[in-house]
Amino acid sequence: MSIWISRFDPPAASPDGLIRVAVKDAIDMVGVITTAGCVAVRDRAVPATSDARCLAGVRAAGAYIVGKTTLTELCVSPAGDNTTFGTPVNPVAPDRIPGGSSSGSAVAVANGEADIGLGTDTGGSVRIPAACCAIVGLKTTWGRVPTGGVWPLAPSLDTIGPLARDVAGVATGMRLLEPDWTVASRPARLVGRLRIDGVDAAVEDVIDAALHAAGLTVREVRLPGWDQTYDTLDTIILGELWRAHHALLDADGVGTFVNGGLHAGRAVTAPRLAEAMSARAAWQAEVAAALGEVDVLALPTLVATPPLLTDFAGFPLTKLTAPFNLAGVPAISMPIPSPGLPVPASLQLVGPMRGEDLLCATGLWIERALNRPSLPSWEQHR
Repeated sequence: MSIWISRFDPPAASPDGLIRVAVKDAIDMVGVITTAGCVAVRDRAVPATSDARCLAGVRAAGAYIVGKTTLTELCVSPAGDNTTFGTPVNPVAPDRIPGGSSSGSAVAVANGEADIGLGTDTGGSVRIPAACCAIVGLKTTWGRVPTGGVWPLAPSLDTIGPLARDVAGVATGMRLLEPDWTVASRPARLVGRLRIDGVDAAVEDVIDAALHAAGLTVREVRLPGWDQTYDTLDTIILGELWRAHHALLDADGVGTFVNGGLHAGRAVTAPRLAEAMSARAAWQAEVAAALGEVDVLALPTLVATPPLLTDFAGFPLTKLTAPFNLAGVPAISMPIPSPGLPVPASLQLVGPMRGEDLLCATGLWIERALNRPSLPSWEQHR
């Protein structure tokens, strides 16, 4: 499987309980080249002179970084594919995409090669691979985890977040990113159920069943500005991609998809970008108002079962995730029992700014209520 871009030898004497961490190769590690999944970047790169700031807690905790993981080129595609470095194989459903752009970190966790994966999430790049690989992923509040030393896609949207096999593991990962962080003492009291057009009915049904089984109080909510978020977010991502990486336009070793994004970003004028930022502020206010009425929002992570590797073009992977990047709020994705589906559906919980503690407490409550097996069947025979 094409999970790793770099692998590192374990310490000579590995103590019991050593946390194994897989780091997306968009995050600098001292002495190691950061490729960002791109040949052009790899060929121009020199070893990083320091760790990215988000690794400080990992180092302080004495965790072992097992390697740097594959990602989609420049963190751009949410599918998880990479024609040069290889596409990691989804261990839950090998015929389906692993999700991206943090594909390698998710697969390393899902197949047991790491306890915690670190990824970046600009439009869903932690939550989407978590959903595809039936694990848990947390997108943190924008600005909470420092991004210094992390390859930028769109700096006003980029976040760092942990992946793990269960919510407790994600909480451990959050403490590696912010050592003083703790889980809230109670779960959400009131859940706002958000329904978006175009979601498979079978996915909606298992989401509803999970919330009911957990005994949570649920109320229907609406976000009228939802449909306007997509153009706003695309404008910001493409405009900031161009401003950060215009030197890579038409460069040897840059793939067609990314190069097309750079060309599109060049067309984003300063007034158009400013208009998108104004629309973003209005959306942030709308989401904050909704979260003033309920504790968390609940909806699926993906509109349907993850698509096949041979047929993912046109699948709206970021449809249910990207609007919350635009809002800047934290969101957790977790698998739930889904009889009859080839990959478990993924529940997405969205919290207020800096509400990661509440999201994890609520996720733990749901996980315990559903009595999710600790090991999928494929892992029992690994």
